[in-house]
Amino acid sequence: MIPPLSLSYADARQAFLEAATRIEARVDSYQHPLAGLEGEELFVDVAEVGPVDATSVVLVVSGTHGVEGYLGSALQRHHLETLDLATLEGEISHGQRDVAFIFVHALNPYGFSWVRRVNEDNVDLNRNFIDWTQSHPRNDDYGLLADTLVPASWSDEEQTRTQSDLMAALTDLGLERSQQIISGGQFDHPTGLFYGGTGPTWSHRWLRDFVHQRLESVDRAAVIDLHTGLGPWSHAELISSEPAGSAALARQRSWWGQITSLNEGTSVSAEITGEWLAALSSFAPNTELTSVAIEYGTVDTVLVLESLRADAVLHATGSQTSPDAAAIREQVRSAFIDDDPAWLQACWPSYETVFTAAVNQLGNT
Repeated sequence: MIPPLSLSYADARQAFLEAATRIEARVDSYQHPLAGLEGEELFVDVAEVGPVDATSVVLVVSGTHGVEGYLGSALQRHHLETLDLATLEGEISHGQRDVAFIFVHALNPYGFSWVRRVNEDNVDLNRNFIDWTQSHPRNDDYGLLADTLVPASWSDEEQTRTQSDLMAALTDLGLERSQQIISGGQFDHPTGLFYGGTGPTWSHRWLRDFVHQRLESVDRAAVIDLHTGLGPWSHAELISSEPAGSAALARQRSWWGQITSLNEGTSVSAEITGEWLAALSSFAPNTELTSVAIEYGTVDTVLVLESLRADAVLHATGSQTSPDAAAIREQVRSAFIDDDPAWLQACWPSYETVFTAAVNQLGNT
């Protein structure tokens, strides 16, 4: 039985570190410059198991999108708590496997703590990994919806008005086009949704440096990024960021079977600009990388969008400590995770299957 989801970032971090310590994992912690919702210090924590000099690694990342880290953390913690070290060490000692496991806990610890999908700059990390030496991509159509999506206040009157206007716009544009405009990524509205920022964020810089340093001596790596909020309840969609027809996409499908693609238009997600898995190969150019995002479904897409709108208004108006703040944070939490134990239990098998397939591919080749 998997323990319940943590109720705060601090609790999740403590549980993760305790699980890592119990199995004597190698742990490093990297402090974020800001504080959390409860005034706590924030960290990206990394726990490693297996040979230090392994030529292959499986890297599992939680919390790219802050609040989504509650599920990712629970899966990582349960994995550490149930890891069969005796079997792993026996296989390594008999030369069957040369694979290390790396768990990155809370890539976006600020969003995790503040129960936001975005970071301290209202930046969506998966829209931030563009080539910042070039002009940022344009999404001019987002501007047509910007004030409707994130109005100046969240009064009952404004919610009613903007919901009506938004539904009319979505009907006119069509759902597929609307999803692309809204969630594909935009760089001109700092208080808006799916904002890409003005440069590499703290988490972006940390991940770039960590991947470069940790994987530069690794021949092959599998990378698993854990997400929630799109798709049917507890359903796990495996999503590729690789170009259509690429060897990497073919490798993903040979490892994991049914893989949807952001670039082929087969995913529940829109095609997005600035996703970190798509940029990963530039951080470790000498490593063969096979990556996948696992997207777990929660609630209806409209409820997810409404939670993001409420959260954006809350922070755009500087109302994080207002009487409505706690209710909005709970609304966001409910959109991206389900505290029903059955949801967590239903999410585990797909994670275990993806991880095990990666280990087998790396260890038997």
